[in-house]
Amino acid sequence: MAKKSNNVFERVEKKYMLTREKYNLLLEAIEPYMCADSYGKHTIGNIYYDTDTYELIRHSIEKPKYKEKLRLRSYGIPMEDSKVYLEIKKKYDGVVYKRRISLTLAEAEAYLNEGMKPQKDSQILREIDYFISFYKPEAKLYLAYDRIAYFGREDPEVRITLDHNIRSREEVLSLGAGDQGTPLLEDDQYLMEIKVPGAMPIWLSGILADLEIYPTSFSKYGNIYKKSILPNRRKELCLQVY
Repeated sequence: MAKKSNNVFERVEKKYMLTREKYNLLLEAIEPYMCADSYGKHTIGNIYYDTDTYELIRHSIEKPKYKEKLRLRSYGIPMEDSKVYLEIKKKYDGVVYKRRISLTLAEAEAYLNEGMKPQKDSQILREIDYFISFYKPEAKLYLAYDRIAYFGREDPEVRITLDHNIRSREEVLSLGAGDQGTPLLEDDQYLMEIKVPGAMPIWLSGILADLEIYPTSFSKYGNIYKKSILPNRRKELCLQVY
C-alpha cells in the first residue's frame, strides 16, 4: 500500500492520545528519524457532511468493518477563490482509502449546497457525485485543529501528525467564516496519528513502547457527536414529545 498521488491515499492509520509531557518526549525521540514538513504548524478546517439523521457518524461509531464519510477541507481560512479539497474517505478492515478533488471554495459550496456540478470531470468526482446522490448529505459540523506533520527521513511515506486545539461549531458552516469553535479536549492533550503504507517501522514501534504510548480509538467527529450533538438531539426529541 502506498500514497499514489496527491489526491489518492491508501494507508494504515493509528491514533494515540498524548499528554504534553509525552508529546515533548516523542518529538525528541523521533528527531533522528523524521523531519517536520514545510508547512510547520498550520490550521486545518473541515466541514463534515452527513444525512439529516446523522446516519454516517452513527454507523461509524458502531465500528463496522466498512465505513465512509464526506468532508470539505481547507488549509487556513480560505477566500472564495482559494483552493479547498472535497474528500471521500473510506475505511475497510483497518485500511484507509482517501480520494479527493481540488476546487475553489466558491465551486465547492455551489456544488455541495446548490447542486451545481463543477465543470472539470474526473473519476473521483463521479464517486463523490454518487455518494451525494445516495446519501443526500448536508453540512453538519465545522471542525478545525492546529497540526504539525512529520515525515520519515528515509521513507517519506511514514508520516506522523499531531493535532492540538481541536474545536468545532454547529452553526455558520462555511470554511471561510473563521476557525473559531468550542474546544473538544483539554489544553494539554494532543491527538497523534501515525500513517504508514504498510507495517510500522521497527524504530517507531520501539519509541512508542519505550514511552508507553498506546493506540486508541478516537474519532474527532464521533466524539463531538457523542459529547454535544447527540445530547442536544435528545433534548429536542423530548421537547417535541411534551
